Amino acid sequence: MTKVTELVADVVTPLAEARGDELVDVEYVKEKKQYYLRIYVDRRPGGIDIEEIANLSELVSEKLDELDPDPFPEPYILELSSPGLERPIKNEKDWERAKGSYIHVSLYQKIDGEKTYEGTLKDLNQNQIVLEVKIKTRRKEITIPRKVIAVLSIRSRFIDGCLTMLNSTN
Repeated sequence: MTKVTELVADVVTPLAEARGDELVDVEYVKEKKQYYLRIYVDRRPGGIDIEEIANLSELVSEKLDELDPDPFPEPYILELSSPGLERPIKNEKDWERAKGSYIHVSLYQKIDGEKTYEGTLKDLNQNQIVLEVKIKTRRKEITIPRKVIAVLSIRSRFIDGCLTMLNSTN
């Protein structure tokens, strides 16, 4: 994390926790000529709704405006939102919650000829994950070293025409 995102996390975490919310991630990025401060929050169980996000956004905006000296080198747009249904898995808490979930995994290098997999996260430890994937009509467990995982995110699936989130922890 950069100094700005660390400072923002330090400001937002107690505000979010006081409301029963969880800070998921902070991004401070420049896109074209505009800076964006993106703050992702969630509430368990059940998620966070738009009204709760709007209320928290006002609190966060006020607190950030009070910072002295101003840590932002340029004007920025504040975006506060939930991480969404297909949220990225960023920290150890997310990894643990993802157990039993249907996930998407992108790899830095191929394993068994593939750089992406989708399946159910069966197990994990500090070094690797075990993913149950479906190959044609068979189910197979594959072990993936964590060091080759580029991106990991929760996925939703359509089963018999219905959107389902396969997550045993929600």
